[in-house]
Order: sequence, then C-alpha cells, then structure tokens
Amino acid sequence: MKQDAPDTIATHESTHWLDTKVGDVFAPHVQVQLSWADIEAAVRRGAVVPEEAHALWAEWADPGNPRRVHRKHMAPPGAAAVERARFSFSHVLYYFGGLLTIGAMSLFMTLGWEILGAWGSAALAAGYLLLAWKVARHLQARALPIPAGILATLAVCLVPLLVWSVQMGLHLWPEGGLDSFRAFHRHINWRWLTLELSTLAAAVVMLRSIKLPFMVMPVAVTLWYLNMDVAHLLMQKDGFDWAFTRDVSLVFGLATCALAVWVDLRTRLATRAEDRQDFAFWLYVFGALMFWAGLSLRESSSEWGKLGYAAINVALVFWGAAIGRRVFTVLGGLGVAIYLGYLSSRVFHDSLGFTFALTLLGLAVVALGVWWQRHEQAIHARLAQWLPAALRQLGQSVHPLA
Repeated sequence: MKQDAPDTIATHESTHWLDTKVGDVFAPHVQVQLSWADIEAAVRRGAVVPEEAHALWAEWADPGNPRRVHRKHMAPPGAAAVERARFSFSHVLYYFGGLLTIGAMSLFMTLGWEILGAWGSAALAAGYLLLAWKVARHLQARALPIPAGILATLAVCLVPLLVWSVQMGLHLWPEGGLDSFRAFHRHINWRWLTLELSTLAAAVVMLRSIKLPFMVMPVAVTLWYLNMDVAHLLMQKDGFDWAFTRDVSLVFGLATCALAVWVDLRTRLATRAEDRQDFAFWLYVFGALMFWAGLSLRESSSEWGKLGYAAINVALVFWGAAIGRRVFTVLGGLGVAIYLGYLSSRVFHDSLGFTFALTLLGLAVVALGVWWQRHEQAIHARLAQWLPAALRQLGQSVHPLA
C-alpha cells in the first residue's frame, strides 16, 4: 500500500492521490467517519489488503485512540437509517402502537366495512396508506428510522385491504369467497391470491423508495399465507389433502430461505449503508418455520426415515451456526431433541428409567447450550470456513440481530 501523502508526492508521478484530489477532500479540516462495515466493503473491492485493514482498524478503534468516537456522538447523514432495534421503552411504545394500528386496519376491519361499504373502505384504506407513507418519509428524514419503518410497514399492510375493497366495489370478487376482510387472516382460500400478489408487488416498489428492514415482515407473512392458499388452489379437484398442504409448506419454506440467502448476499456486498441493513431477517424466520414445520409433520414408520429427520436437523444446526442465523440453530436443535426424546421413549418404554432418561436429556441440552454460548463465535468462525465460495460472505458477522 502506498504511504505517500498528498503534500509529498512528485508532480510527475501519477498516483491514486492525484486521481482523487477533487475540491477540498484532502483539506486538514475535512474529516470522514468510518465503520468496520466500510472497511470490509473496501477490502471486498480490493482497495485495501485484509491484513492492513485489520491493523488500521485495531489502531483506530483502540479505546485510547482519539479517532475513536463514542456512538452517542455519531450523527452523520444516513446513519440513522441503519439504527438497530433494541429493547428500550421508546421502542416498545413504537412497536406496540404500530401493531395496534396495523391490527385496527386489518384484523379488526369489520365494523368499518359494514358502515362505509366497499368504496368507503377503499377510500379509507387509501387515505391511511398515503398518510402513513408520508409520515414515514418525514420520520426517516428526521433520523427516526424505527417509527418510520413501522409506519411504512403499516402502508404495506393496508395494500390487501385496498385491493379487496376495490375488487368488491367492482364486483370482481370470485364467487364463493368470504365477504369479510377479517377472514383474510383466519381462513385459507385461493381467492386471497390477488391480495397477496398485490401486496408483494407493492412492497417491492415501496422498499425501493424507503429501505427499512421491518417492511420485509409483511412480505414474509404474505409468503406464508401464499403457500397455504396456493395449496388450496391446487386441491380444488381432489379436496383437502393434509399431506399435500404439508409438502407445499416445505417447498415454499425452501424457496423462501433461498430468497433470503439471495437478499442476504446482496445486502452484504452492498456499498451504501442503507443497503447493508438486514433485509433477510424476516425471510429467514418465516422460511425456516415453513420448512421445518413441513418437515416435522411428515410421518415415517421407518427408523431410517426418523434418523434422516434427525440428520437434517443436525445439518440445520450447523448451517445456522455457519451463517450466523440462530433461527436455523434453534429449530434444528428442537428437531434433534424430538428425535432423542423418541429414542428415549423407545428404549425405556414402560420403564422407570424413562423419567431418568428425560431428565438426563434435559440436563444435557442445558449443558450444550452453556457450552455453545461460551464458544459461539469460535464455532461460527470455524463453520463459516466450510461454506462454498459463493456463500462465503454469509459467514461474516455483519448483522448481529440475526
């Protein structure tokens, strides 16, 4: 790496400093605030050698170094957009109020429909949507990303109500469909597909304008609804089939996890701070739940089948540890515990030893949890080395809330 400075280079030599000397960027009064994520991005671009990057950051971030800035003094433009949610009283109020509003305009939108009718409900939904969106943009500009994200999420959640009201007003709602919007969150029916697809499309458009991770939550929930309604659509001729519904959930879960991996890789490779937020979190959560539920509800009378179930859950544990996503580790650990419980009941069936076996199993799980917590970072680093080259970026701990 060159060690020259702008004031000491020869005028006849073409260097990186000369190529980038624009305006007052090298003036003594100019300061630039960097984070470790910025250094990582520079390493990925090849601008900094990894060894030198670690050495520089270790020097700059040393507690005694004057370059180190306390978080409360950091307020650069755009920094608020990547603020992490935390368990504070103000954030609890944010989310509690936001969820109450979302529930009022979705789960409990029954009385309003009876009073206002289709077009009144559509106008109300559109008005709330535009107001929530405008306030969200205002709050984001005021460096309040958490309430901005909640209100932007409310705007996304209002899309299905708006689409349903318009369909009802134009008499385009398919025959046989339920005439209450509240049923959208309670009944599986293929007629909801237009609402779900519209919500997904609108969310993609909105996320391009306001990039806040909580807005992905209704997208993940909609994908969950979509998998059940698609199964209902495909079962029209043969009637309800529980096994088919379970298998569709498994496939949708895998697809959602694949989408989460793609989103995760894009955010980790992004150069702008607003694009490096954890947009994949909710996709991982609902994708893993759909896949694991579909897998765990499968029945097998074969011991090899049960052993295969345990092996898949062990793989989930290590996959979650490798990419730093605890939802896979937790679900995989639960699946392994279910299999070990099955083995205990089979070996100690109708025996007093069954009680002792379960006790020992519970204590062993607790001990494993203590050991895992103490060595989680080392386990994550070791397993991350085994990821394929295309997924190696997932092994970097960029999103601590994952």
